[in-house]
Amino acid sequence: MRILNGIAELEQAVGTHLGYSDWHTVTQQQIDLFAEATGDHQWIHVDAEKAKDGPFGGTIAHGYLTLSLVPMLSWEVYKVDGVRMGVNYGADKLRFPSPVPVGSKVRAGVELVSVTPGSAGYQVVSRVTIERDGDDKPACVVDTVSVLVP
Repeated sequence: MRILNGIAELEQAVGTHLGYSDWHTVTQQQIDLFAEATGDHQWIHVDAEKAKDGPFGGTIAHGYLTLSLVPMLSWEVYKVDGVRMGVNYGADKLRFPSPVPVGSKVRAGVELVSVTPGSAGYQVVSRVTIERDGDDKPACVVDTVSVLVP
């Protein structure tokens, strides 16, 4: 994990790749729990028998499940000391270029895009790329927007 000591050090890191998270295995239980929480029970995600004959040869994670892993995986990449709190503000340029079959290992790579001062704190944009082990195409690419309050 990369530790940045305050906003000034964070600003100096703009334009750099901050690192990678550990690998995380996406399980069917995780997919099923996500389906239960969101009400998205599409067969491609939750019906292993039917999905065997589907386009991916088995179940795949919901795209939004993959997106929901971004905070957990990003927290493994870096943190900023000297701030009171950070809050999610939104996301830009979200794409799911490649599916995540059950049992896949994924990790996040984080690039710091910008740090902009504002009235509530500093708006931070990070480009997070979720990679799947063994696949050249990313599973998810998103510019996350957060606000850090010193």
